[in-house]
This record gives sequence, C-alpha cells and structure tokens, in this order.
Amino acid sequence: MDQSFSEAERKAVYRAIRERRDMRHFNREAVAPDAMQRLIDAALHAPSVGFMQPWRILRITSDALRTRLHAAVERERLLTADALGERRDAFMELKVEGMRECAEVLVMALMDKREHHVFGRRTLPEMDLASVACAIQNMWLAARAEGLGMGWVSLFDPHEIATLLEMPHGARPVAILCVGHVDRFYDAPMLETERWAERRGIDECVFENTWPEAAR
Repeated sequence: MDQSFSEAERKAVYRAIRERRDMRHFNREAVAPDAMQRLIDAALHAPSVGFMQPWRILRITSDALRTRLHAAVERERLLTADALGERRDAFMELKVEGMRECAEVLVMALMDKREHHVFGRRTLPEMDLASVACAIQNMWLAARAEGLGMGWVSLFDPHEIATLLEMPHGARPVAILCVGHVDRFYDAPMLETERWAERRGIDECVFENTWPEAAR
C-alpha cells in the first residue's frame, strides 16, 4: 500500500523546507490566535528521544519583560562582537534579531529534572537538546507554511534568562523565538547574502561508511 503523500502535498513539504528562513525583519501585524495555536501544536508534535518531550515554551506577553530580554541579547551581541576579533565590524553591521518588531516572542526551554530520563540518553544526554531543536524546526516549517516569519535568537546568557523568567533549578533556555508577519521572505539565508558564510555542498557533509581522510 502506497503510504506517500500526494504530489502536491510532497511539493508543499519540500517547499517549506527550502524556503524556511531565519527572519530578522518583521512588521507589527498581530498573529491570529488560531495560527499561533497551530504553531505551538506543531512544536508539541515533534519527535523526542524516549518520548520525554523536554520542551517548555514561555510566551512573553509583558512589554517590560520583552524589553529586559532584548537588553540581555544586546549585551551578549556586544560581547560576541568582541570575541570575533577581525570580524567584529562585519558582525556589528548584521541585524541579528527582530525582538522589538515581531508580533510574538517565545522562549523555548529545556525542562528541569531531565536526568530522570535515561531512555536514549544514557550515553548521549544531549539528546534532550536535540529533541527541543526538533520542536523548534517543526514550528519553523509550520510558520513558513502559514506565511509567518520566525527567527531563532541564541545571543544570551542562559543563566541570566533562566533567572529573569523564574525557571526552576535545572531548566535551561535554548532559544528566543521571534514570530510574526513579514513584508517578504529572504530569497536566500541572510547570512549567505551578507557573505558571512556559504552553504556547504553534499560532498562536504555526506560520507559513505567511514570519515574520509580528505574531510578531516
């Protein structure tokens, strides 16, 4: 029995994958509540190792709290620039987040008491983080299908953000997500068009059987 999607459905899935972008430019149009709920639902249906479902999502509705989160990101942006050495000036010219313009700010976090989950994590404890990344990717692809932009902000001190959001001991923020309407999606990843980096080809990323000497 053929278990595949229809051709149109397959094209839609691959289109969302190809056209997903890490967005930093938003307009201020509100996101419809039902669309926001679908994005959250997409995240909650992500795969997770041992079905531990380690994701926790904090929706930031306080303007004052959003301002404090943005200030924390800005502090880390300057520290990151200083750590980049000769690329500092180029980095400072990049727009790295859209927290002040986007309609919604979400903080994706790892749950506390993760050490209780051993299934699939005994030798690879970082699989909790991998599971949260899957939830973020689900949300990202759903956002693109909804015509919404999403950006992943990772410039912050996790201890500072955990304290600010009153997370329990052991919980850890992973990402600040900016969600909202955009005037247009980037034709290519912004860091590619800004010549910060280039997409790696299949020969650089896919090997057969063993890791080739030439790729070391």
